[in-house]
Amino acid sequence: MLSNVKVSHEENGIVMVTLNRQDAANALSKELLHNLHEALNELKELPNLRAVILTGAGDKAFCAGADLKERAGMNEMEVRETLKLIGDTISAVENLPVPVIAAINGSAFGGGLELALACDIRIASNTAKMGLTETSLGIIPGGGGTQRLPRIVGTATAKELIYTARRLDAPTAKHMRIISDVIDPNLLLAEAKKLAREIAANAPLALRAAKKSINQGMDTDLKTGLQIEQDCYQTTLQTRDRLEGLSAFKEKRKPVFNGN
Repeated sequence: MLSNVKVSHEENGIVMVTLNRQDAANALSKELLHNLHEALNELKELPNLRAVILTGAGDKAFCAGADLKERAGMNEMEVRETLKLIGDTISAVENLPVPVIAAINGSAFGGGLELALACDIRIASNTAKMGLTETSLGIIPGGGGTQRLPRIVGTATAKELIYTARRLDAPTAKHMRIISDVIDPNLLLAEAKKLAREIAANAPLALRAAKKSINQGMDTDLKTGLQIEQDCYQTTLQTRDRLEGLSAFKEKRKPVFNGN
């Protein structure tokens, strides 16, 4: 029983994962982290999985980051263990084999924004606010923020945001390309599902290969990245979906992909 995470299966292989601690701003307690990690492990084994939407319960918070009330009662060893759990769980989001959309429905600070940065695409309600605010608490981002944010917005901008612990509204975050769209709060989940359906309409194995190629290629030099792309491309050549795509193009119809 996942008491702090809700998993709902939508149509076409789309799954919605909701952080479900609305009374605590969906903060990352140890129980929520364990629940989320368990849910992610189950999702990655689903053969028909095509896209995942990650959001928070309610309309005020996507995720407030680490549960500071819980952390206040921890000793140093427990803090270290929890920090590792946060990092491992956020990396598990990034390592899902299919595209992941963060639907940022409210505040996303510290670990909450780090969680969103591990997603492939981020959209937010126009009431959302976000930032890596850890330096204002005497620490630094410890869930991947110092590494993922520079890869998204560039080193200089990431340094400015982390050094100042600045809190951004959604339009500013879009201008900085942290998020790709700003949506009316009442339409956020509908838009996330629309985007997921657009993704899920494409060949599942091609989507997985594209994500692997992009993610692995970004961590290396161009020459190696191009080889990774070729290797990932090769995995799609023998698929039935590739032949279906060619047939559909020739016959001027929409392809029907089965993930094989």
